[in-house]
Amino acid sequence: MIDMSKLENINSLALAYLGDAVYEVYIRKHLISDNYKVKDLQEKAIKYVSAKGQSYYLDKMISDNFLNEDELLVVKRARNHKVLSHPKNTSIIVYKKATGLEALIGFLEISSNQKRIDEIMKYIVGD
Repeated sequence: MIDMSKLENINSLALAYLGDAVYEVYIRKHLISDNYKVKDLQEKAIKYVSAKGQSYYLDKMISDNFLNEDELLVVKRARNHKVLSHPKNTSIIVYKKATGLEALIGFLEISSNQKRIDEIMKYIVGD
């Protein structure tokens, strides 16, 4: 279960910043374990680490009821955080969903909940 008192003390975008790093390392480890050629790794990674990919997987988890209520609160808090800019190659909605997923991973990391991070990431990569 998520300690919601911790959540209120941490900026959502800071959680997303941390979550982005944790998420990308997990994806890179996954891709290396599949023995892709080095030149193909970045192309394969984009499916998972782009805002579009992250938004897709978040939507899928939500529609499959994979996330619990507390996790959805973390996602919504980050998704609703006011941003001043976003990448030109994606819509603000897609960007905010990706930020929500990254914030959730960041929050779970800061809460030392590696088990749940593993469950979420295995869901995403299909293991």
